[in-house]
Amino acid sequence: MVYVFKTSVKSKASIKKLAPELEKLSFVEKWNFDLHDCDNILRIEAPEFDTKIICGLLKSLGYSCVELL
Repeated sequence: MVYVFKTSVKSKASIKKLAPELEKLSFVEKWNFDLHDCDNILRIEAPEFDTKIICGLLKSLGYSCVELL
């Protein structure tokens, strides 16, 4: 399943900061950011999970994150 999030991540440096944290999540199969999109999209491929985990992780690191339905 693919989950899509609107974020406040705006730079490759921020992605590098987040990468180790996203890699720690065993349920995440793939992830990527689209900084060219106006919503700075984060896409995550994973089996079903509670999306609050991702939003909480990003918020704990200083970024906003909202799941797009």
